[in-house]
Amino acid sequence: MTKAASQRKVNAALSAIKSINGNDQREGVNRLIYERVRLSLISILAVEDSVSFSELKSMLDTSDGNLAMHARKLEEAGLIRCKKITGQHQPRTEYTITASGRRSLEAYLNHMEKLVNSLK
Repeated sequence: MTKAASQRKVNAALSAIKSINGNDQREGVNRLIYERVRLSLISILAVEDSVSFSELKSMLDTSDGNLAMHARKLEEAGLIRCKKITGQHQPRTEYTITASGRRSLEAYLNHMEKLVNSLK
């Protein structure tokens, strides 16, 4: 590979990385979901219709406090929805992904694909 071709790949990779910016949705990239637990949580919710707190805790192998903190951040950003269910047994907390959460996950996946392709 020539030095110029190598430099183009590096520049493309750096450009892809620089497009990650906070909660700015102009480019569709939301840095909030790049953290491992939050990315895992939103990925699970993209596949499942609804998942309980205890199921997520087990799937993610994390503590109550850690899961609650990450879920709250995603909920505050409007990426997931939390619903408290009271009924026959003990109360349950159910989570679902929002349309905005789905778009953010798609943007993340597109971004990562662009980054990987820039390195090939």
